[in-house]
Amino acid sequence: MRPLPTPRKAPRQARSQHMVEQILQATARILEERGYAGMNTNAVAVRAGVSVGSVYQYFPNKDSLIAALHERHGAQMYAAIDAVLAGAAARTLREHLAAMVHAWLAAHQVEPELHKVLEKEFPFFDAPTQDSPADNNSFQRILHMLDAHRDEIGQPDLDLATWVLLRMMESLVHAAVMDAPARFAPADIERCIVDALHGYLRAGAVQAGAQEK
Repeated sequence: MRPLPTPRKAPRQARSQHMVEQILQATARILEERGYAGMNTNAVAVRAGVSVGSVYQYFPNKDSLIAALHERHGAQMYAAIDAVLAGAAARTLREHLAAMVHAWLAAHQVEPELHKVLEKEFPFFDAPTQDSPADNNSFQRILHMLDAHRDEIGQPDLDLATWVLLRMMESLVHAAVMDAPARFAPADIERCIVDALHGYLRAGAVQAGAQEK
């Protein structure tokens, strides 16, 4: 397996961060419109309104741009989770899951065509979970939430439960955004995703309760 392409450096000043975001936005729009074959650093520079040298200052090639879009997506998903779990309102486990699913569905609807391109055509440019700061942050945030609801959860290993929960939520949300049949109402799909996640987490607890009776 070839090494994952990475940026040359990370922007530190606000002005540089804004320019890099412009570059990534331009990359996203070109990918949506022309696909990988129609994308190159010159086209990205023109669309972003910057010089080609500015693009190369941060990204050595177009593959590193796609990898950066994946990491940006991961950061957006972490921000959505963090916004939900940072709220002061007390929530049950199911309410937390419902809020997270709703937030992820809403976040994916912002750039649905880009998500389709990234997930269907370029999944190999997505960094492994252990190498992605955003994915690690999401994992720790959800692990902490599950620990706070330990008495509602039947799964014995919270680390494993967090991993499974994230994989389930990611797969089901992507399917809802990219491949959901038109005959299913979005609200029904969202409810079923929450049912699946809640059912998995509660499975052991429900079984134990039934045995006690």
